[in-house]
Amino acid sequence: MPKITRRTFVGQSLAAAGAVTLVSGAARSIAANDKIGIAVVGAGGRGGSHIGAWLKDSRTEIMYVVDVDEAAGNKRCDAIAEEQANRPTFVTDMRRAFDDKSVNAISTATPNHWHALCGVWAMQAGKDAYIEKPICHEIAEGSALVAAAKKYKRVCQTGTQCRSNPAIQNAVKFMAEGGIGDVKFARGLCYKRRKSIGSLGDYPVPAGVDFNLWSGPAPYSQPRLTRERFHYDWHWQRLYGNGDSGNQGPHQTDISRWGLGIDTHPVSVISYGGRLGYQAERKDPTYVDAGDTANTQVSIYDYGDKCIVFETRGLEIKPSADEELNRLFGSTKGNKVGVVFYGSDGYLVQKTYTNCVAFDKDFNEIKTFEGGGNHFGNFLDVCESRNMDDLNADSRVGHLSAGLSHLGNISYYLGENNKVSREEAANTLAGIKSLDNNKESLDRTLQHLRDNDVDLATYPISMGPLLKFDPDKEVFPESPEATAMVTREYREGFVCPKAADV
Repeated sequence: MPKITRRTFVGQSLAAAGAVTLVSGAARSIAANDKIGIAVVGAGGRGGSHIGAWLKDSRTEIMYVVDVDEAAGNKRCDAIAEEQANRPTFVTDMRRAFDDKSVNAISTATPNHWHALCGVWAMQAGKDAYIEKPICHEIAEGSALVAAAKKYKRVCQTGTQCRSNPAIQNAVKFMAEGGIGDVKFARGLCYKRRKSIGSLGDYPVPAGVDFNLWSGPAPYSQPRLTRERFHYDWHWQRLYGNGDSGNQGPHQTDISRWGLGIDTHPVSVISYGGRLGYQAERKDPTYVDAGDTANTQVSIYDYGDKCIVFETRGLEIKPSADEELNRLFGSTKGNKVGVVFYGSDGYLVQKTYTNCVAFDKDFNEIKTFEGGGNHFGNFLDVCESRNMDDLNADSRVGHLSAGLSHLGNISYYLGENNKVSREEAANTLAGIKSLDNNKESLDRTLQHLRDNDVDLATYPISMGPLLKFDPDKEVFPESPEATAMVTREYREGFVCPKAADV
């Protein structure tokens, strides 16, 4: 489709949106200054990155900033007013912004538990949506976003920005053309230090925060917290976040799927690990951290003829005996965040968002890939052209990649109380289909824990069940308990609809 003018874009969008309404009939209309009107939902750290991207693009004007923290939101509005002609309107309830016809698109960097409902509401209101990863907190929410984008003909971009980076694009193309031979296995790594978030307790919500709106789709009982720090540390509480499996993980699992050419859910998953090591760090065996997601976790995803393993290590990354990984990443210690593809003729390593390196079987470098892109720009390009095929990370891409974190966590949560020794874990994994050496990965993980003074006899790992998954129906055919965790219980007024009901 040829590129169309801004006015034509708005007119076509109005026709496409039809009578769709969120609260009082939000049809798309042209923003002041003939620009794409943006509402930024979430004014925290990542929201600041969104704001910076929109301010740099002459096609946009930020019309609204939405945040449950009035002081933080108004501070962002003041800063934006110094960079663009008009000061954005600040609101605490996103629905007020969605009901404004001058808003053409939204971007959201809320906590995870709000991502999907925010996106669904926005698309129902006729807005295009840029949604941070993971685009959903539950598997069923991802399906709802895919359905909403299709039904309302909205652009829905997932914030996995590596999809727009030439370094990764060219590396994936290189593998597809046989650059490292036949590739059927990828290992995603999040070896990234995460300190304790403090003692589990009873803490006040910061003044000026609307905790009812912050809680949204998640359970709400009283305006109190069980963690010390209000912002960010929600990542490590499962009611709101998904641990590093759902925080850092969607970047690496997305690249893994992309490089392997996988466009579906896996047929089975098993996960093991724990939230371990903080007692040793504090030298207090009774210490209870406020987080309840794993800080050490290995999930194995079987796709039949292909396999992905994702590993999280949240304790200090000390010099290790991971010889192969050390050689590929060029380091014996420190954080390792990336993906290793194992080919019949060599390896390809995604080391950063803008750097990949291919090796032969003897670990000699054979090709390097560099370069960053503009993921926000790609979103705006498609908002104007309406050519959905040009979108680099649509809602289905985001759903399948976020789904991996949810599948792994479901296995882990169901097995959380199944504490096992090294021998018991090895026996379980010996019977698991995988293209990885399950025993070696287990032993490397346990050695990491021992390197951080974890007494595995006192604090053993948890072993989740092997769960078969139906990729089409998105259920666990042999586990009603696991299937129940594909969605969640919602509060009245904050219900994310099922895909069939969007």
